[in-house]
Amino acid sequence: MDSAHRTDTGQHKARTEEMRRAQRVRERRTRLLTVAASVVVVAGLVTGGVVLLNSGSSDAAPAAASDEKGGDGGHFVTRADGVRTWKGTLERNHTTAPVTYPMEPPVGGDHNPVWQNCNGDVYTEPVKNESAVHALEHGAVWVTYNSKASKADVAALAAKVRKTPYTLMSPVEDQKDPLMLSAWAHQRTVTSAKDPQVDKFVAEFVQGPQTPEPGATCTGGLDR
Repeated sequence: MDSAHRTDTGQHKARTEEMRRAQRVRERRTRLLTVAASVVVVAGLVTGGVVLLNSGSSDAAPAAASDEKGGDGGHFVTRADGVRTWKGTLERNHTTAPVTYPMEPPVGGDHNPVWQNCNGDVYTEPVKNESAVHALEHGAVWVTYNSKASKADVAALAAKVRKTPYTLMSPVEDQKDPLMLSAWAHQRTVTSAKDPQVDKFVAEFVQGPQTPEPGATCTGGLDR
């Protein structure tokens, strides 16, 4: 074999070996990129799973509690002076069927076609919620009490009601406080008959701006 042929053979082997080294480098690079991509995908899945879990936890967390919740999605919002205002739909349909109200005593909603007399009327026995709500629709204030109220407070409030048109009074044993005042979409608790909030509530809500039917009569309805 002459020297030229040996030279060509050596160069060919060198080029072949160089190509093989380049191929091995490309294969290593490809493997590294594949591993890196897999790590990114796995990290993304883990992060996404954490986000979904956190999102699910957020959705399941209870909302901040309002004073009271109703079946219509409404709730009471309490003013600085203690008057609670109902934020939600209060329907005004007439019905002779019993009505389940989301608060006790009720401050509005569907009601009986006949109102409870509310011209300073004092009832010593419970009246139907459905008829009392109709009185509220006419702009009346409803004074209520339960067995925890003192006899002195009940007597003093009764005397006040008898002198005040567009008011009525009756016992409501299931109410949450001993003495409560209600108007359409408004309600408050008072501490006693001498509580100055009694007169303030009556002054604001007897035929007040909340009245759905201002000027409607408080006589000629149910008297017991």
